[in-house]
Amino acid sequence: MTLTPPPDILRAPLVVEFPFTRSLGPVQSAFLTGLRERTVLGVRTEGGRVLVPPVEYDPETAADLRDLVEVAPTGTVTTWAWNPAPRTGQPLATPFAWVLVRLDGADTALLHALDAPGPDAVRTGMRVRVRWAAERTGAITDIACFEPYEGDPATGEPAPHTGAFDAPVTGITAPARLDYTYSPGRAQTRYLHALAERRTVGERCPSCAKVYVPPRGACPTCGIATADQVEVGPRGTVTTFCIVNIKAKNLDIEVPYVYAHIALDGAGLALHGRIGGIPYDQVRMGLRVEPVWSEDGRYPDHYRPTGEPDADYDTYKELL
Repeated sequence: MTLTPPPDILRAPLVVEFPFTRSLGPVQSAFLTGLRERTVLGVRTEGGRVLVPPVEYDPETAADLRDLVEVAPTGTVTTWAWNPAPRTGQPLATPFAWVLVRLDGADTALLHALDAPGPDAVRTGMRVRVRWAAERTGAITDIACFEPYEGDPATGEPAPHTGAFDAPVTGITAPARLDYTYSPGRAQTRYLHALAERRTVGERCPSCAKVYVPPRGACPTCGIATADQVEVGPRGTVTTFCIVNIKAKNLDIEVPYVYAHIALDGAGLALHGRIGGIPYDQVRMGLRVEPVWSEDGRYPDHYRPTGEPDADYDTYKELL
C-alpha cells in the first residue's frame, strides 16, 4: 500500500548526479579496450578459474592477476529479472531482462541486458550472445545487450591474450544518477516554510530539551517525537570549518571558500553553511556570524561576520 502525504507536506523532484572519473589498471584497460575491438577478455586465477569481468586481484587469495584470456561472445543465462519500465540511461528503451550471463570459457557471470519480447521468452539456462554496439568507445556499453542464440556452447580452453591493443583506454567517466521525488516530512516542511519568512525554526525534545535544527521530527538520542517549535538565531557561532579548493560543477562560487558548522543561538545542533564577507584564511572557530539571505529571500545564501567578539570556546564545545 502506498501512503500519500497530506497536501500541506512539501514534495519536489530531486536529482543526485555525479560523473565518477577513474583511471584504469592494466587488466581493466585491456578488458574495456577489448570490448571496443569486439573481444571479450577474462583473467585466469592461480587456481585456474576464469573471471569475467576480469579483476586485478584474486578475490580468494588477493594475488595479483595478469593472465588474460579471450572468451567467447556467447554464453548461458544463470539468472534473470524482468524490467518492465526501463529508466533513462539503461541499456534498452523497451522492456528487457536483466541477466547474469556466464560466457563460454568463463567461470563467473557478467551482468547486462537481454533483448527479449517478454518475460515468457526468458529462462535460466537459455543460450545468448553479445550484440555489439554500432559505435564502440571502450566501455561496457560497447555491448549493446545480449540476444537469444540457438548455438551450442563453445568448447576448448580460452585462448591466451596479451591484452595489447592500439590506443588503449586508460580512463573512464561513469555517470551516476539518482532521480526521485523527495518529501521532507512534517517537521522539515515547517522548517522550510519558516525559512521563506526569514526565520529559522527548530524542534525541542520533550525529554532532553535539545533543540534540533533542522528539525527531524524525533530526537535521535531519546527516540521521542518532537513537536515543540523553537525559533533560533538568526546569529550563530562557527564551531568548525573546512576550506574548499575544488570548484563544483554548476556552482557559481569562486574557490577557495569556507564551509562551516554553525551553531545558531538557541540551537542544540550545528548546521552547515557557507561563510562569506571575510577572507577564507581569516575564518576561525568561535567566529560570530549572521545570515545573508538569497535574492528571493527563501534561504540563507551564506553567513557573514557580525563584528561581535568571538564566542568563548566553552559556549560551543559541546556542539563540535
